Amino acid sequence: MAARPEIDATDRALLRLLAHDATLSLADLAQSVGLTPTPCWKRIRRMETAGIITGRVALIEQSRVGLPVSVFVAVETADHSAEWLDRFATIVRDQQEIVGAWRMSGDADYMLHVIVPDIASYDAFYRRLIGLLPLRNVTSRFAIEKLKIAPLPL
Repeated sequence: MAARPEIDATDRALLRLLAHDATLSLADLAQSVGLTPTPCWKRIRRMETAGIITGRVALIEQSRVGLPVSVFVAVETADHSAEWLDRFATIVRDQQEIVGAWRMSGDADYMLHVIVPDIASYDAFYRRLIGLLPLRNVTSRFAIEKLKIAPLPL
């Protein structure tokens, strides 16, 4: 197991600030954590290099861009071979509707978060997915209301 990169209280404060608003200027970040801009930038750069910060994104309200339907899809497979897993991982990466994917413990082998404009679009996605590789079971759960999306609890 790889060693965890060391992060201190100042790093955690920077991560909290960036997780809440990645558009903050370097000057604002530095002032908020009691540093000057250069050491602040060096800390951010170190965390990027270490893979702690993996990107900076804008959160988009999906319904305002015509993608109001979130579906959580539990996938079970009978095949756990390396070849199947590689093929599945490629398919997951290639499907733009899949915005999150996890390998799970428990009843489902994988959990996918799928975002689409409507039920018909989900049906097309579902038909495409089950046609791409053998699956034992696919269970879809449609989100009714988003209660919380939050940054990591640092």
